Amino acid sequence: MANSYQIINLTAENYQHYIEEMATIEKSTFAEAWSKEAYINDICNNSNAHYTAVVNDGTLIAYANYWLIADEGNINNVAVNPKFRGLGYGKILMQSLITDCQQKGGTAMTLEVRASNSTAIALYEKLGFKSHGIRPHYYADNGEDALIMWLNL
Repeated sequence: MANSYQIINLTAENYQHYIEEMATIEKSTFAEAWSKEAYINDICNNSNAHYTAVVNDGTLIAYANYWLIADEGNINNVAVNPKFRGLGYGKILMQSLITDCQQKGGTAMTLEVRASNSTAIALYEKLGFKSHGIRPHYYADNGEDALIMWLNL
C-alpha cells in the first residue's frame, strides 16, 4: 500500500474533481452501476447522503457512500479502483465510513452484499458486521441473493 493517502469527504463543493473517476470505477465494479448524474444528484441534493473517499496524489483510489436516516447508516456503494484492490484501501475506507457515521450520531450500519462476494464479506466481518438475513433474488442482473449485514456502533 502507498504510504501517502488522504481520506476526504466528497461534498457539493468538491465532488467535481472526482466524479469522472467515480463513474469509471463504478462501471468497472458493479453490474448495475449508478450513473454519474445519480451521484451528482445524491451528493448535491440529499442531505442524508454522506460520501467518503481515499485519494492518493490526486487520484481517486476508493469511495463509499451511506445514507444516515435517523440513527442508522445504510451503506449504498463501496468501490475500490481495480488497480488498487487487495492493498488495504477497502478496509481504510470502511473504517473511515464507520467513524464518520458514529460522529454524525449513527448507532448502527447496514448493507447488502452479493452472497458470492466472499472478499467483501470477509472484510465486513473483520470490521464487525454480522449477517442477519438474506434478500432473495436481490440483484436484478442475475437474480443473486444478497446478505443483509449489520454493525452495531
